Amino acid sequence: MAGRVDGAAEAGQYARAVTPEQLRNVVRTVVAAAVDRGALAVEVPDEVVVERPKNRAHGDYATNIALRLAKAAGRPPREVAELLAGDLAAQPGIAAVDVAGPGFLNITLAQGALGRIAVDAVTAGAAYGRTEVLAGQRLNLEFVSSNPTGPVHIGGTRWAAVGDALGRLLEASGADVTREFYLNDAGAQIDRFAKSLHAAALGRPVPEDGYAGSYIGEIARQVVAREPGLLDRPADEQLAVFRAHGVELMVAEIRSSLVALGVEFDVFFSETSLHESGALEKAVARLREQGHVFEHDGAVWLRTTDFGDDKDRVLIRADGEPTYFAADCAYYLDKRARGFDRVVIMLASDHSGYVGRYKALVAATGDDPDAHLEILIGQLVNLLRDGEPVRMSKRAGNVVTLDDLVEAIGVDATRYALARASVDQQIDVDVDQWTRKTNDNPVFYVQYAHARISSVLRNATDLGLALGEARDVDVTQLVHERESDLLRAIGEFPRVLTAAAELRAPHRVARYLEELAGTYHRFYDSCRVLPRGDEEATALTTARLWLCAATATVLRNGLDVLGVSAPERM
Repeated sequence: MAGRVDGAAEAGQYARAVTPEQLRNVVRTVVAAAVDRGALAVEVPDEVVVERPKNRAHGDYATNIALRLAKAAGRPPREVAELLAGDLAAQPGIAAVDVAGPGFLNITLAQGALGRIAVDAVTAGAAYGRTEVLAGQRLNLEFVSSNPTGPVHIGGTRWAAVGDALGRLLEASGADVTREFYLNDAGAQIDRFAKSLHAAALGRPVPEDGYAGSYIGEIARQVVAREPGLLDRPADEQLAVFRAHGVELMVAEIRSSLVALGVEFDVFFSETSLHESGALEKAVARLREQGHVFEHDGAVWLRTTDFGDDKDRVLIRADGEPTYFAADCAYYLDKRARGFDRVVIMLASDHSGYVGRYKALVAATGDDPDAHLEILIGQLVNLLRDGEPVRMSKRAGNVVTLDDLVEAIGVDATRYALARASVDQQIDVDVDQWTRKTNDNPVFYVQYAHARISSVLRNATDLGLALGEARDVDVTQLVHERESDLLRAIGEFPRVLTAAAELRAPHRVARYLEELAGTYHRFYDSCRVLPRGDEEATALTTARLWLCAATATVLRNGLDVLGVSAPERM
């Protein structure tokens, strides 16, 4: 054993919690002190790994810092570990530091230090878990961005749930995030949409390449109601009206569906505005000035092969019409002109071939694709009922929509189910599982843990018990194995949020919440919280109430990141 603090600690010595993040700072400080006094000749690392060991006998936390520094120091890892262990063990809140294996440092916290995590969580409330690690970053987060020619389908619904959760995660880590929806309201698909509406209004079959589904007839009727006498006008005027009003009504419906899911955007950006404002011409002119534009066969091209693309891309066709790629160039430059440091775009797997050309256009503008662009690719979603795929929508014909999914399983289950898996995995959403009020329904399992704690706290109030002041709670009472497990899990929450934000992985929060819920249920089954019968409440009662309240705080904050409610009764 390399270092230990003997005897009972004074209460004030462990006045703050020792969370993983705080331990990282402590380890970094100890290394810096060793460097300053000449005991260690290394660069002080910016990042320090502190993890919970799988075996509880190895302490509360462990770090591999000695192994990481050994080569640079020119000394054996265990020698570096021994050098650091004594100083580390002398830090407030740490009871012992043992050198293990090739040079790991296993850290055991002082009695009460771990318990302060519960007090910190309750005291911080909604702020617990939030950090400033991404402070100063202005991010434009574009997601869903479906054509305004029909309702949001189930794939777009996945991006709505994941994108909104990611925006919340990034903000919880200090980033300034603008959520943006790109409306592809220009081009051939809008022409087909207008022709479909026109045909439906006239009682004719929609064109072969048009849009099906009862929503077409619904929108056509709304357009005609808006414009009395419309069908008596010349055909080209009718089409123009169906195009303008049809897109407006479809966008309103899309926005309404998204709001019902709890997803709101800061910006709805119109592709048409790029054409009308001259932004496309300015973008092509800028790229031409930088020497990346050439003409061939009457068309204007961008030499994207100079930047790793598999072929050059047309900006302006020979007939003078700009391509979607030209609009992409103008749109990217518009985002950068609005002051965003990084453009994050979420796309479905059928757009994976888009990544190379977009990176090339970013490089052609003079930006660094690695610094200024990030494209996330998501896989498909299948809706199952009775184990079979659900393929038909009530309104959209051959696709399942956002509204269909919400109607089938509810808002909370929809958001949780779609955000729970990594976006690079195809997922099946089983209606039967996600509507079941049992523990095999993940969102029910997590929400039930919160409701269970809320019931405990209500019962405590009925008994006249209160948390009291933070300074008065005796967290040294929390020494049971299940209490320690729960405290360590609560202490991990800030790290989980930070990692999930940096890795663009909201599913990590969902999986953490499920683990936390399970840890709480095991604690509740092993540790009685409230007195029974004529029993008197004790200091342990109060400490356990704080632990319950801390768990509820984390469950609430984590569910909020996913846009899911934390019910107090179920």
